[in-house]
Amino acid sequence: MIESENAARPPGDSPRASPKMKMHDTTPINNTDDSFDKKCQQMRSILRELKSVAVAFSAGIDSTLVLKVALDELGPENVVAVTGKSDSLAATEFQSACQIAEEVGAEHVILDTDEFADPNYVSNPINRCYHCKTTLYTRLAEFIQERGINAIVNGINADDYGDYRPGIEAAKEQSVCAPVAEAGMTKKDVRTLALQLGLPTFDKPASPCLSSRVQYGEEITPEKLKMVDAGEQFIKSLGITECRVRHHSDIARIEVPTEFFAMLSASEVATRIDAHFRSLGYKYVTLDLRGFRSGSMNEVIAFGQRQSIQ
Repeated sequence: MIESENAARPPGDSPRASPKMKMHDTTPINNTDDSFDKKCQQMRSILRELKSVAVAFSAGIDSTLVLKVALDELGPENVVAVTGKSDSLAATEFQSACQIAEEVGAEHVILDTDEFADPNYVSNPINRCYHCKTTLYTRLAEFIQERGINAIVNGINADDYGDYRPGIEAAKEQSVCAPVAEAGMTKKDVRTLALQLGLPTFDKPASPCLSSRVQYGEEITPEKLKMVDAGEQFIKSLGITECRVRHHSDIARIEVPTEFFAMLSASEVATRIDAHFRSLGYKYVTLDLRGFRSGSMNEVIAFGQRQSIQ
């Protein structure tokens, strides 16, 4: 099923002039790094050469930057933001994707990916992300063929090749272009350019899919992902914007920056957290003493060599 959030703009209507664009109010960066400027120009050049693109859009900082720059370089008539909708996408992230696409003046299409129909994904092997992204990019490949769009682009950055990310292999198999990574731009570069462009996501924490919170080897179900999502929303309601709830069967392992340990350990707060998580279905609620860290589930697997951009 394909849903279009908003229709494409007329060819002469530039996203820079969109009245709905909400620019972040900040002091411009005085960036004198020639290499940074060259990388930014290279990314823009890569997008221009593609002529028309479908952006795999999650509302994260990376794909938001790619969407904005693609609109600037190609015009809204040649750019479509495409979001895969499934139970693995947090409700707040889906809402954010719809809002940001409208603000930057992009046509927004929603694809039902239904990765839960794939037993290879549901069984949650260490390459689960490969199966998820294969489903997404296969749907996207069908979409761009139907629409006559030249290429699929994503928001992978150069730093992503230093972690275990089997979804990158799926992108290669579907010839997905990664203009940010191909230009050599790091996460720091992405945040710098996003701030210069006034994007509200410039300091947004990473928010991987909810399935990444479930320990490898444990079956993924929509019910478990709802538990994780509800748990994280509760922790965020306490004023902690960066957190993870790791799902280990009937155990919730909470990761937050170490500076919040004292707050969460206070008797009244700890009691509230314990009661809420038990109401979600967890029997045990724990605080990870190593604190918040992205990709902590990957610490228990050996993932080999640094991945190549080629």
